[in-house]
Amino acid sequence: MELLNEVIGAINEVLWSYILIIMLLGCAIWFTVRGKFVQFRMIGEMVRLLGDSTQKAAGGEKHISSFQAFAVSLASRVGTGNLAGVATAVAVGGPGAVFWMWLIALLGSSSAFVESTLAQLYKVKGKDSFIGGPAYYMERGLGWRWMGVLFAVLISITFGFAFNSVQSNTICAAWENSFGIDHQWMGLGITALTLLTIFGGIQRIARVSSIVVPIMALGYIALALGIVLFNITELPGVIRTIVSSAFGWEQALGGTVGAALMQGIKRGLFSNEAGMGSAPNVAATAHVTHPVKQGLIQALGVFSDTLIICTCTAFIILFSGVPLDGSLNGVQLTQEALSSEVGSAGGIFVAMAILLFAFSSIIGNYYYGEANIRFITARPSVLLVYRLLVGGMVLFGALASLDLVWSLADVTMGLMTICNLIAIALLSKQAFLLLQDYVQQKRSGTKSPLFTRDRIPALKDKAECW
Repeated sequence: MELLNEVIGAINEVLWSYILIIMLLGCAIWFTVRGKFVQFRMIGEMVRLLGDSTQKAAGGEKHISSFQAFAVSLASRVGTGNLAGVATAVAVGGPGAVFWMWLIALLGSSSAFVESTLAQLYKVKGKDSFIGGPAYYMERGLGWRWMGVLFAVLISITFGFAFNSVQSNTICAAWENSFGIDHQWMGLGITALTLLTIFGGIQRIARVSSIVVPIMALGYIALALGIVLFNITELPGVIRTIVSSAFGWEQALGGTVGAALMQGIKRGLFSNEAGMGSAPNVAATAHVTHPVKQGLIQALGVFSDTLIICTCTAFIILFSGVPLDGSLNGVQLTQEALSSEVGSAGGIFVAMAILLFAFSSIIGNYYYGEANIRFITARPSVLLVYRLLVGGMVLFGALASLDLVWSLADVTMGLMTICNLIAIALLSKQAFLLLQDYVQQKRSGTKSPLFTRDRIPALKDKAECW
């Protein structure tokens, strides 16, 4: 096990020190400039679109709404990355890691826009709903099925196995810390609940997520805002600490600026998933009148996750004054910080919140895997085996070490992100053609832009569902 940790750590060092940071920031900056800062200039439209309801489709098809698609993707985003991932980033990279999380969210939301718009363009009709995602735009947009299959394998492993191991590990750590429940018994309970939910399909996942996610997110934000208001006089000092730790001479000389940068981008990506290729899988299932609508909604999801929920966790930790010396890490650091602010009930609240946050992530993660298994093969037996393996990995995560599950997640996340970034960089022109069409319709007075395949001749043969 120790040798496995060393090997995975070495791979992580190469991936995250050079390749991924350059690719993530490079693509995010290019998409931001090419889209004329779409994630900022159209934020009002994003909020308006979030309220769009589903339209009843002909033939009894069970399409999900824009909001439900947003909720499922947010269910995967809002999880241990927000409570445990942020704590790990701050503990390892210092307060400056928070700044880099903000930056990757602000710029990376443009990547989220591009990938989700492409997913809508290349979606296809499934048995019960639309299906799509990176594997589909790799096959249909680039004409490279081999790349689509590679991505489908990577995301099925990353989300169904690695990320779900992280989620269950964090739930068990939080509940053991607060209630003394053994990892084994907690893991068995989570595994059983997971299997019951995922056998219900995307409609059940969408219904659960659209109820649980807003409640848990608003409750956590309300508590965090209360703590911020209680410590309002310290807020300027905390922000100065974050910025100075990201760029300060002392940190540069000590080599911690690099650690802050790496941890901020790594944990920021784990949390908001911008450019990773995960959210497009559920963005493609939404029933909208124009592909750009879902692209804008998914970009809003990045803001919601990192700029609001992750920042809440960071402020709670930094206000509390808990030592960032490595003695506490992950969710236990967040629990200790919250307990110092609101008393012993704080740790219990985090344990309850992490159960909701992480379990919603588990079912959202599973859907990403299911959608891509279906891309590779339509055999029901393969999907059945995958569902059982997902349950097994949830149990594995409950029993494995914190370092192992996070390291495994970093490697698989990095590989699938590289694959997706290459694809959306090559196809980004199509997303911006769609954005141009959307903006032109809005300027002409159309309240709800409508896309049909004949509006853009270059995309006429690519838009099967339009």
